[in-house]
Amino acid sequence: MRSRIEKIGLIGLGLIVGVLFSLHFPAIADKDTETPLPVEELRAFSDVFARIKSDYVEPVTDKKLITEAITGMLSGLDPHSAYLDEEAFKELQVGTHGEFGGLGIEVGMEDGLVKVVSPIEDTPAFQAGIKSGDLIIKLDDTLVKGLTLNDAVKKMRGKPGTKITLTVTRKGEARLLTFTLTRAVIKVQSVKSKLVEPGYAFVRITQFQERTGENLAAALDSLYKQNGGDLKGLVLDLRNDPGGLLNSAVGVSAAFLPKDALVVYTEGRTADAKMRLSATPANYARGHNDKEDYLKSLPEAVKSVPVIVLVNGGSASASEIVAGALQDHKRAVVLGTQTFGKGSVQTILPLGNSTAIKLTTARYFTPSGRSIQAKGIVPDIIAEDPATGAQDRGLHLREADLGRHLSNGNHPEEKTESAKPAAPAKTTPSGKSKDDETAKPEVAEFGSKNDYQMNQALNLLKGINILHGK
Repeated sequence: MRSRIEKIGLIGLGLIVGVLFSLHFPAIADKDTETPLPVEELRAFSDVFARIKSDYVEPVTDKKLITEAITGMLSGLDPHSAYLDEEAFKELQVGTHGEFGGLGIEVGMEDGLVKVVSPIEDTPAFQAGIKSGDLIIKLDDTLVKGLTLNDAVKKMRGKPGTKITLTVTRKGEARLLTFTLTRAVIKVQSVKSKLVEPGYAFVRITQFQERTGENLAAALDSLYKQNGGDLKGLVLDLRNDPGGLLNSAVGVSAAFLPKDALVVYTEGRTADAKMRLSATPANYARGHNDKEDYLKSLPEAVKSVPVIVLVNGGSASASEIVAGALQDHKRAVVLGTQTFGKGSVQTILPLGNSTAIKLTTARYFTPSGRSIQAKGIVPDIIAEDPATGAQDRGLHLREADLGRHLSNGNHPEEKTESAKPAAPAKTTPSGKSKDDETAKPEVAEFGSKNDYQMNQALNLLKGINILHGK
């Protein structure tokens, strides 16, 4: 038996070494050092491989073992690196075009459980009341513990019109919450806009998609025409925007910044991971040239109109790039609460067999050199909505709350201002949360007349105009 196990182990070791060489292991090793193959670690891997092959209660194929090993290797690095099988790879490509099937939740993994980063506006999850920071523990009758993030996402997606029940635990709630959602084709309207008062515009970006920059340009052009060719102020709402495509974030920033102004730069180990992206068509136009520059016909006044950027704990990634760029260039005042802190770059690396890996390859830095990672953007003016203030202070999931999150890179890990644990909910003899028995402020729709933070932004814009007038 021992000789058989050793034989299997040698085959396993040979298989792993072959895989490493087929993935060009020497080519991607650190250029500054000669990195030999970690023979002892590979030997331990082969021993485990052999034991599973010989002793596991059921036969397991080599393909499954290697796939699971790759999945574990990537998920063990940080919350955002992952192995994408053929189906997941296709879904990722479809998602960036703004239409896909499912519930409309941006999720991450924490200690084997699924946490909601942000529900996407106007989707089944958003309409049902799923909130940032919710912890999903069961999908129908299947416990989430033990599933990979990809497996959990697959279970949440399905044929439009079918139902799924999510069992959720929420900080501050004494009991588990259940939500029965109907799957739908998720069509995300990336840019929404309106005149809230004569002279004052509101533009909301829900997600950074392939055409977000073009949609923003069209919205701004329409708003100026509606108001007779001029605006006194503009509110750019990035609250609960989970991010998206980098070039779209550059395009949105470029709409308000001078040409060639630095928007964001990245730092990583390879040459490809070191980029400097500025407000120029080469960095945001899909054709990468002036002919495809969707911003060139914008009114010149867009570059100088007073801007307030709204953010909260659900503003992540591309949203933070835009907020950080406009803040650093003193082009806008950032108002709201501290952002999510997702400042790492994930590169999709196809493997040639319709699968890919999503690998963290760099960190984002604002023009002044601030790392966004695990820190986020701190607003110039902290303004909590009374209806969600407690949530943003303690219940909002942030990058720094995720296990194995990448460090900031600029300085030792810092605790964010809003990562304080929430106090446990007080319960009554009936088992209900004490808070449930008192009247709570109604959460206003973003951009509505009752939107507290938007009204604060409008008041600030009016004050700016009064000062400019004097």
